Amino acid sequence: MQLLSPLAEDGNSEAQHRCAIMYQNGLGNKENPLLALKWMKKAAESGHALAQHGLGFMYMEGDCVEQNGDQAVYWFTKAAEQGLAGSLTTLAMMYEEGKLVDKDIEKSKELLEKAGF
Repeated sequence: MQLLSPLAEDGNSEAQHRCAIMYQNGLGNKENPLLALKWMKKAAESGHALAQHGLGFMYMEGDCVEQNGDQAVYWFTKAAEQGLAGSLTTLAMMYEEGKLVDKDIEKSKELLEKAGF
């Protein structure tokens, strides 16, 4: 964290994403949900695709933040727009299961096709 924190503070989105993961999982420091959310959000807002996916997952699961389907869909969509197939498959699963969204099998199939399935 000694090396990553200054980079994250300087706006390096990769460092911000890695700090978020470390705080989320207690790697190299104590777990800290508030700092995990802070860094994941900063990295996501700066366009880091994996952080956008990670923030979507936080909102989907209610991890470090209150569960919010609209925010989960928003962030998974942002990551998918950058070519992250995992975000498309996660969205597809949400629509297939009706998890935090209205169940929509056709939308799920479309998303899976976009992901290459």
